[in-house]
Amino acid sequence: MTAIARKVCLLGDFAVGKTSLVRRFVYNRFDDRYISTIGVKVSRKVIALPRENGAVELALMLWDLAGNEEFDRVRISYLRGAAGAVLVCDLTRADTLDSLERYVRDLHSVSPAARVVLAANKNDLIDQRQVPYERVAELAVSFGAPYYLTSARTGDEVEIMFRDLGQMLL
Repeated sequence: MTAIARKVCLLGDFAVGKTSLVRRFVYNRFDDRYISTIGVKVSRKVIALPRENGAVELALMLWDLAGNEEFDRVRISYLRGAAGAVLVCDLTRADTLDSLERYVRDLHSVSPAARVVLAANKNDLIDQRQVPYERVAELAVSFGAPYYLTSARTGDEVEIMFRDLGQMLL
């Protein structure tokens, strides 16, 4: 069976955990050393998703885009052809939630039909949390997107988030 391929971009500010979420999903690993993504890193994972008459293989092409402002000008070109996106904020930094509206606007300017999910990451850092879950839920509703309280460190909700997005992209 040939896999259906879909391009998925990870969007969010620097150090929110985009690379760590991809690494957890693709390799089931976590490394807490911070290495800034320069430009874009593309990873691939094939998953089997249930369908009414069996299963389908979906190849997720995960585009981990740099989250710095110097990259803003070229980010738009990387968004072209995206079927979906994971919007990532860091629950320990409130400003990262506010930035997501700009990322959604950029995404939909070049890929209007792209589906999105919101990953409220670093949910394991309970004592450092600055973002109330209600704010995450409100923003997700405004995007018409489901949200997930993820932790790349523990793996909480990472797999289910990517699988749910995969279902949305079929």
